[in-house]
Amino acid sequence: MPATEQQLYSRLESLGLDWTTAEHPPLHTVAESKALRGELDGGHVKNLFLRDKNKRLWLVVAEEDRPVDLKAFRKRIGARGSLSFGSPELLMEVLGVTPGAVTPFGLINDADRRVTVILDEGLMEHRLVNIHPLRNDATTTIAGADLLAFVRSCGHDPQIMDLEAAPD
Repeated sequence: MPATEQQLYSRLESLGLDWTTAEHPPLHTVAESKALRGELDGGHVKNLFLRDKNKRLWLVVAEEDRPVDLKAFRKRIGARGSLSFGSPELLMEVLGVTPGAVTPFGLINDADRRVTVILDEGLMEHRLVNIHPLRNDATTTIAGADLLAFVRSCGHDPQIMDLEAAPD
């Protein structure tokens, strides 16, 4: 069974991290998020759950308006073949969330460390970041440094990458 929201909050508490959570109607897109989020300070994210032809997985946590050219990006990360979005079934299996609720907090469910995590350098420049807490009808605000601590506590060593840089 995937971790519950309460288990996530317990994990954040055990790590000594601070956060706040705001409830709102379910959000499925960045456009919906912009229209309904209100006045939450900090950077807002979009999350891409990707796979290549060799079934390698990536979670890209980017600033909401950051363009991500998947053709160019695949070269930078060494993906084989084209990148595609992971299926809803694979997303639930690995991160324990449904489409529309993709979040780096889902790494709490990736005990086998199947996902390579890429954090947008621009997003990490924000003091605060806003992320779904395993569901898409709430937003949790957490310090960028604390997000990094959480990701590492899940056994992942994230790559912090300038997503707008040209491929090598």
